[in-house]
Amino acid sequence: MRLFHGIDNAEIQRPTVLTLGVFDGLHLGHQLIVRTVAERARAVAAVPTVITFDPHPRAVLHPESAPPLLQTLDQKVEGFGVLGIEQTIVIRFDEQFSQIRAQDFLREVVNDRLQAKEVFLGCGFAFGHNREGNIELLKRVSRELDFFAAEVPEVRIRSQRVSSSKVRRLLTEGNVNLARRLLGRPYGVEGLVERGAERGRQLGFPTANLHPRNRVIPRNGVYVTGTLIDGEWRRSITNVGVRPTFGADSEPSVETFVMDWAGDLYGDVVRVRFLHRLRAERKFGSIDELKTQIERDVARAQRYFDSSGTRHALSLV
Repeated sequence: MRLFHGIDNAEIQRPTVLTLGVFDGLHLGHQLIVRTVAERARAVAAVPTVITFDPHPRAVLHPESAPPLLQTLDQKVEGFGVLGIEQTIVIRFDEQFSQIRAQDFLREVVNDRLQAKEVFLGCGFAFGHNREGNIELLKRVSRELDFFAAEVPEVRIRSQRVSSSKVRRLLTEGNVNLARRLLGRPYGVEGLVERGAERGRQLGFPTANLHPRNRVIPRNGVYVTGTLIDGEWRRSITNVGVRPTFGADSEPSVETFVMDWAGDLYGDVVRVRFLHRLRAERKFGSIDELKTQIERDVARAQRYFDSSGTRHALSLV
């Protein structure tokens, strides 16, 4: 997949079918839009293309209410590729760009520069100065410039709209199971493995101390997780929290114990996906009591893996 930072850097060689949006989290609603673009592009012999923005527009226009992002830009772009997108154009969103009229963007960028045959918007998405670029404007301009335009319907689960904000709320509640349903895959974070106090090793459960690049971390607690090592998802359990038994840290940490594996991950970038919440984090009366609880956690996690289709779930976007 080709990645371009800015419209001026894009090498457009043939017509496109495209969509535009922030797409934070790439949940099921986003996936329907992106897959629609990929399928239609194949049907009309065009390049499936996504235009996205960095940073999040709200971080520029209304920073006090800007949401923490579920994904890094690299994670999002990688997801586009898995879903069939061949070309991603990342536009740097700033005050100057926010002043561009939606109609001008459609004429000069979507039509003239990208040679769009078809354009798809997510339900309710708006773009351009003062968010004037809605589906009605898009359809009117598309008729004038002779390209097809349509709105992709929203995805609903339990009669509720799937949204990035709902995924964030579920993760802050520790409900990684329902978050997985909205995302179509387990929620994951990635980060550099740093050297910690090595308390896990002293307990007989050496952990990788992850410094997450993702802004959204599930609620403090112990989770069944999958950890990607050398291209293979391995069984693991992960503690998110402040380690109260050892006096409580000022900032939450993400510590992962990989089962049936021995190796050195220091300095590596590791991915962890959250599958199931085992329990809340709590303070234990002694180190021996904590060690006994970790043994129980590992046994429960093993039973979870033995009874679920985890490998298939981890292979998704």
